[in-house]
Amino acid sequence: MSYKNLSSQALLSIQTLGELKAAGYTPKSIKQELRDNLIVKLRNKEQVFEGIWGYEDTVIPDIERAILSQHHINLLGLRGQAKTRIARLMVNLLDEYIPVVEGSELNDDPLQPLSRFAKDLIDEQGDATPVAWVHRSERYTEKLATPDVSVADLIGDADPIKAATLKLPYSDERVIHFGLIPRAHRGIFVINELPDLQARIQVSLFNILQEGDIQIRGFKLRLPLDIQFVFTANPEDYTNRGSIVTPLKDRIDSQIVTHYPKTLAIGKRITLQEAQIKPEQENLITTNAVIEDLIEQIAIEARQSEYVDAKSGVSARMTISAYENLISAAERRALINGEDKTYVRVADLVGVIPAVCGKVELVYEGEVEGPVIVAQNLVSKAIRTQFLNYFPDPEKIKKVAKDKAGKNPYKPIVDWFMEGNIIDILNEASDKDYAARLKTIDGLDELIEKVYPTFEGREKLFMMEFVLHGLAEFSLISKKSLDTGLQFKDLTDSLFDLDKFKFDEEE
Repeated sequence: MSYKNLSSQALLSIQTLGELKAAGYTPKSIKQELRDNLIVKLRNKEQVFEGIWGYEDTVIPDIERAILSQHHINLLGLRGQAKTRIARLMVNLLDEYIPVVEGSELNDDPLQPLSRFAKDLIDEQGDATPVAWVHRSERYTEKLATPDVSVADLIGDADPIKAATLKLPYSDERVIHFGLIPRAHRGIFVINELPDLQARIQVSLFNILQEGDIQIRGFKLRLPLDIQFVFTANPEDYTNRGSIVTPLKDRIDSQIVTHYPKTLAIGKRITLQEAQIKPEQENLITTNAVIEDLIEQIAIEARQSEYVDAKSGVSARMTISAYENLISAAERRALINGEDKTYVRVADLVGVIPAVCGKVELVYEGEVEGPVIVAQNLVSKAIRTQFLNYFPDPEKIKKVAKDKAGKNPYKPIVDWFMEGNIIDILNEASDKDYAARLKTIDGLDELIEKVYPTFEGREKLFMMEFVLHGLAEFSLISKKSLDTGLQFKDLTDSLFDLDKFKFDEEE
């Protein structure tokens, strides 16, 4: 049986250089390794980048072309566009195990040794040289570019302790302490946020990318390192913090531009996949597609908002955190009321405000309340947009004053509020109290029965509340935030309250 067909167990049983040669092993560069394994997956129609959605026709084909071309790659895109995740998934295109000279700090190939240690050991022991096996998960190195990163961190430096311990002069290359990049030999090396790396540090990467040379403290050292480089960068960095120096950019063969989800459905799929929902939360809380759409719509509204800095972007992490907070809001309410089961409410969106505030960067930073107000407005816009996907457009009905059946379906509800009725939807209200309050509103139950005749129970109550929020966003009734929840009332009463407030101020 040839080396290529050996099982993992058979490979791991090979312990010496002689046994490795007998098995028919031949060295292969990491780029060739990635290319060969990608070819197999493409031919077998296997998914290469598991869990990456929305890039099937854009980013992933570009990455696959770059790997087939054996290119170094730069992933350029705003925050929260799965750049680092893609880089980490490239590990799955590596062989499961590769042989190395045992004890080598540079993952030396037994047939193509690189370090002085490996060469000396092979010269001394020949075919008896011990061989170790490295799993593909250990062949990935990642470094976040920060201003304090030094050439010694990445490339290496002379180690005085090693020199003293081994009693070697500084002229001996064995005193070198290798940095992260040489130690990533025969692996994937990722530098995140490359433009944040100081220009002089970026310069140190020139020869490694092109010729495989490294220089450490004047040592005449040529190490033909075998590394697949992947860089990530944010377009904002080019103007606000740093830039990629032109000669380095020229040496990165493929620059691939990432993007945010192009549809709500894709974004929702990512959010539900990544959100960390505990099993006990899943057992306690029932959710629905409407609230999931609302969460994703908040991100869409944020990316289009004039108040949110488009250059900074709105990370997919925002919707993930928002969804987690939404579930926690429902969980907290159920725990306070001692309920074994509960159903998510539109009012639970109060929980997403902290997640939105922490994930959006405003164009003009004002007072502390600024982000909170923007977040609340984004939630309101999301409700307004999604309401039209589930109920008749209130603005169109206002123009004709009738629906297809000849009636305005919202009139009984609006009239109920015009009679002076007020309803509070409290954040901590029990399911029983929540249902009782909603059922007191004239015309609300009937509207849901007409539009969604199959809905019942908690699902029906959710849509009843959704109607209130929608009517408020279309200015048919008033919605006011309270410390303990929300208050819905007649719109004209709210205007009178506002006029009275202004009058009192003038006095």
